[in-house]
Amino acid sequence: MSGLTDALAASRADESRRAARALLRRPLLRQSDDDFVLVRRHAPVLRDWFERNTGWHLVVDSEMARLAKAVAGPGDATHPARDVKSKQAFGRRRYVLVCLALAALSRAEAQITLGRLAEQVVLGAADARLTGAGVVFQLEGREERADMVAVVRLLMDIGVLGRVAGDEDAFVKDTGDVLYDVRRRVLGALLTASRGPSTIEATDFGERLAASTRELPPTTDDLRNQRIRHHLTRRLLEEPVLYYAELDEVERTYLQGQRAAITARITELTGLVAEVRAEGLAMVDPYDDLTDVRMPESGTEGHATLLTAEYLASRAGRDVPVEEIHDLLRRKAVEHKGYWRRDVADPGAERVLAATALARLEALRLIARVGDVVTARPALSRYGVAEPTIQEPL
Repeated sequence: MSGLTDALAASRADESRRAARALLRRPLLRQSDDDFVLVRRHAPVLRDWFERNTGWHLVVDSEMARLAKAVAGPGDATHPARDVKSKQAFGRRRYVLVCLALAALSRAEAQITLGRLAEQVVLGAADARLTGAGVVFQLEGREERADMVAVVRLLMDIGVLGRVAGDEDAFVKDTGDVLYDVRRRVLGALLTASRGPSTIEATDFGERLAASTRELPPTTDDLRNQRIRHHLTRRLLEEPVLYYAELDEVERTYLQGQRAAITARITELTGLVAEVRAEGLAMVDPYDDLTDVRMPESGTEGHATLLTAEYLASRAGRDVPVEEIHDLLRRKAVEHKGYWRRDVADPGAERVLAATALARLEALRLIARVGDVVTARPALSRYGVAEPTIQEPL
């Protein structure tokens, strides 16, 4: 019986781990999504763990599961929303269109066409405050239609919209329309701010953003310790690397005393493994599916990123101009022309390739960029390659 009991316990732990990882990958799961059944089955355990260790709230019902994450800091711009189809990062206008589309959908009927939604977004974009800020959207031309479709595809991927009939490419070509179901339950669960935006009186964007995520200040030592534990656990779950230099003295002292306990709890729930270095701490994923930026990765961009990382690691401790990376990739494009895409040998292609490589390294917190200067961060040293040592036979 003990063997059967152990096997059942191991099975439950594995299911709970899969459910937790599913929520970390996609904080909003619908009934039709993979692993939703596991999340619902293990909801009490998951809800208690996230509440106690991160302060994140988990809501699960028959239709959806929503993990209301609160980021450690709102200043990270290295993980933008991307077009589901092209993987192109969203620009300023597309972010504005997302907000306008959500506002329009909150007033829409149970179904809406893409053309009707676009009309509502155009009306919203005509607001003097947006035009005064330089945001122009009139649904004129293929580029603006493509922006609208990118927004809709993002909302479909999240689960706010469900396609009923039609094709988005036809809308881009202005030859057809698309009909969607509006999933109000998902739409209502998107916002995870600690307070409603309408209750915030500040007009400056930074102040409004800070106010929407501000939490009540702790009033006792236990609550202060809890706040620090939540902050550190959030960062270890969400960020590729946690550098000690980025913590204040109180946080560093707490982490030194509680590091083993914090990382053990994360490992037990998620399967992530702690890697401790002199400069910081990272939770490494042996399954390699809890990241949106992989390193290393196959393909031209992946190889170029790895070569850039190796080059910068060999120059740790000094600033490297971006132009130096351009020169590096220009040479590497010739050296690896038999394996890389042909277009990377075109004049100026090295700039695009360098921008992609540096963006990936920055997102992984392996480098820091200030203007046109790049600096290697401590974790990049793992990609350094030493000169080979040839040992003569005895």
